[in-house]
Amino acid sequence: MNVSEAVAHRRSIRAFTDQAVDSDLLRSILEKAQRSPSGGNLQSWNAKVLTGEPLEALKAAVAAKLPEGPAGQTPEYPIYPPKLPDPYRSRRFGVGEAMYAGLNIDRDDKMGRMMQMAQNFRAFDAPVCLFVHLPKYMGPPQWSDCGMWLQTLMLLLCEAGLDSCAQEAWSIYGDIVRDQLSIPEDDIFFCGLAIGYRDKDALINTFPVPRAPMDESVTFHGFD
Repeated sequence: MNVSEAVAHRRSIRAFTDQAVDSDLLRSILEKAQRSPSGGNLQSWNAKVLTGEPLEALKAAVAAKLPEGPAGQTPEYPIYPPKLPDPYRSRRFGVGEAMYAGLNIDRDDKMGRMMQMAQNFRAFDAPVCLFVHLPKYMGPPQWSDCGMWLQTLMLLLCEAGLDSCAQEAWSIYGDIVRDQLSIPEDDIFFCGLAIGYRDKDALINTFPVPRAPMDESVTFHGFD
């Protein structure tokens, strides 16, 4: 799979099979991802990779808090800006509605939507989940580096026949993630990354995720 194919193939997978991920393969992919761009070569990203009992323990700890709802939690950061304007607001809600429509979950089916949301905190049953954190004193450029590292990692996973889903939702329960994984207090917990093999028959892995036309965000200057 070349880079263009990996970019086209990659999508956020929300239903995984129970096929295990080979640890040597995963280590090899993470080693390659270290070549991701990094301003000043700071390499600000840090990650904890969980499978088996440690992952199940984390999921259980979060599951115990889910019935209370997210209102009592202190998220690590705002996932979206407040009062998000268009076109960003429409894009965000559009993909959400497409997902629920693909699952045949009606707008008024609050319980169905809550149950689907709860799947985030099972890492969509992926056998591996990686949790990313970086020092709090790092600024937007280093957050950008962390994002480039994640994208590099996700494309390398595609090349190896694996799939993934970047999950900022875990940051809602950041205090539990911190406690379970012993993330330093001087670090901010960013996101999870579910890793495994996609369930090709799951409807949630097939709904359309359109992208805006390039001309909405890119302009050319000085070209013929």
